[in-house]
Amino acid sequence: MTKKKINFKPTRDWILLPDPRKTKTESGIILDETTANKLVTNVLEVLAVGPDTKNVKKGDTVMIDPAVAGMIIEVEEVSYVLVSEFHCLGIM
Repeated sequence: MTKKKINFKPTRDWILLPDPRKTKTESGIILDETTANKLVTNVLEVLAVGPDTKNVKKGDTVMIDPAVAGMIIEVEEVSYVLVSEFHCLGIM
């Protein structure tokens, strides 16, 4: 499967991540809220970084502080999460 180019470049130290919230599986099964919440992860692949990020780069797999609610944005009808590099606990 070819990854689609994302037409969004974060500013400052913002990190763009895939939206970990799932409402259905890849095979199309719709998930109830309880099941969907159990599938949310805080380990995600970095899709884009702002120019002021110091330790994280595009393609890294990072662990984000689970207590942080990232900013949900939509770009071309796809949901993503923006977090500050400060909320990145480490690189896997």
